Amino acid sequence: MSTTTFVAGVGMTPFRSPKKSASQAQNPNSDYFDLAVSSAVKALLDAGLTYDDIDQGIGCYVFGDSTCAQRVFYSLGMTGIPIFNVNNYCSSGSTGIYLANQAIKAGQANCVLVIGFDKMYPGALPQIFHDRTNPLSRILELSEGLIPEADREKKSPGWTPQLYANAQAEYLERYGPAGATNEHFAKITSINRAHGVKNPYSQLAKEVSVDDVLSSPSVTGTITRLQCCPSSTGAAAAVICSAQFLKSHPHLHNSAIQIAGQALATDTPLLYEPASAIELIGSNMTRLAAKSAFQQAKIIPKDVSIVELHDCFTTNQMCALEGLGMAEEGKAWKLIQDGGISYSKERERALGGRGWIVNPSGGLISKGHPLGATGLAQCAELVWHLRGWATTRAVSGTKYCLQHNMGLGGATVVTIYQRADGKEAPKVAEYQPEDDGRCRLGYNPAVEARGISKADWEAVKSKGDRSSRWATAKLPWVVDGESFKERAML
Repeated sequence: MSTTTFVAGVGMTPFRSPKKSASQAQNPNSDYFDLAVSSAVKALLDAGLTYDDIDQGIGCYVFGDSTCAQRVFYSLGMTGIPIFNVNNYCSSGSTGIYLANQAIKAGQANCVLVIGFDKMYPGALPQIFHDRTNPLSRILELSEGLIPEADREKKSPGWTPQLYANAQAEYLERYGPAGATNEHFAKITSINRAHGVKNPYSQLAKEVSVDDVLSSPSVTGTITRLQCCPSSTGAAAAVICSAQFLKSHPHLHNSAIQIAGQALATDTPLLYEPASAIELIGSNMTRLAAKSAFQQAKIIPKDVSIVELHDCFTTNQMCALEGLGMAEEGKAWKLIQDGGISYSKERERALGGRGWIVNPSGGLISKGHPLGATGLAQCAELVWHLRGWATTRAVSGTKYCLQHNMGLGGATVVTIYQRADGKEAPKVAEYQPEDDGRCRLGYNPAVEARGISKADWEAVKSKGDRSSRWATAKLPWVVDGESFKERAML
């Protein structure tokens, strides 16, 4: 399995709160189906392809019935291709990319469309099924015994905050004597929210200070509300193709981004023994996946410029910085303190101009976290950076980008991207001729979030008799973010 794989096109919708509002009640484009179709159309437009070029489809989601993927893909065409439904919890989207990568390397596909989407419930993640074994039951049982005595009287509003509160307490107990404090965890939120202001897809595009974070309502333990990512609704998509496909579609040569290394890791016995709150949040999966991805790409952590990291809680970002090899064990707090993960002069002084920009998109804490879409949104952000399109949040000298997406239970995917030509991302990427996806879209999706039109859908859907009136009879359309009345398309 030596075939090189590439991301040929990406697209996403803005992430929004699942809470019902007056505007959402009137918005026909607030269902997972409509959002997923919109992101897929954008990805195909970006790649300059139609659905007839796709030979496999993968749909990634957590909150939905079986075969939601087929419902989405059929709106683009009914071509008889294999379609898979992936539910790997929070890493569902990147698991979809991983499966596409594997299918291409195994010679089973040349061009795969991966779509991630979710319409979540407001508030903490719920347990949907109460009449069968919870797959996380062993983790939760161990977690109960690790709750600090001071926190036992206050009941956590959900199982996820308690897991991460325990891990944060353990981290502070271990590394507090060396200087780690609650302020370092709070600074993660402040940094990510500042980054998210420049991302047009962010759900929470407003800066907050460290004091704002610390003074926000307590959730459980020392974790406050602003240290948790919000529930979200949204979608993102990516077209993954082989080197052979890229060669036969020369218009993609300037915009395709190579998957230089990728690994999916699951848990080892370290998850349970010895009992550790930091290990219960899947920290070892990050270590394993990162080691393999770096080996495949033949680089080391310092070669990476930009990281999209799974910051579902600030605790997870702190621990993942160490698991990815960006900081020694117990030293991530100092990396944060020294400005080593943000756009700042302190970063340059502390790290000699190296270091990383972590979560330029704002991360999950700012951008939002519709579980199935998260991994694909991370992919889109990094593709835009490597193309030189992310002008409002660009990082000079970018040659490699890293994506980290994890799901408890467990599965963690680490992916390393680079340009197909092996060069650094251009500092200012001007519009190119017809081989530039921004010309095909008519705008730069990295700095402007728009909806799709009927004409966009018409341009990418399957041609001839490979579509059904029944599957495409009703689709709402959005232009420049403004929805208008649902109408029959045919």
